[in-house]
Amino acid sequence: MITQLNPPLPLETPKGVGLAHFVIDYGPEADLVWVVFMDKDGACWSVPNPEIRMSFNWTMGRRKPDPGEAARAADKVHRAYPRPAE
Repeated sequence: MITQLNPPLPLETPKGVGLAHFVIDYGPEADLVWVVFMDKDGACWSVPNPEIRMSFNWTMGRRKPDPGEAARAADKVHRAYPRPAE
């Protein structure tokens, strides 16, 4: 299923900053895929969900976290949901 986003969402991707205009859902066994048009050059990329982040927005309360805070949050998640032993 493909959904058009209205308004588009500003996202941070490995390729840079852009606006997501669509999100594609391939079902329960696949990541969401975001269709992002890049600010830098207008290129269109399909980016898997684990690789995107919302752009920071001070007004909306999405402030850029300090690196220590991000590491503490990730550690808390890993302790709460440990990976199964192989």
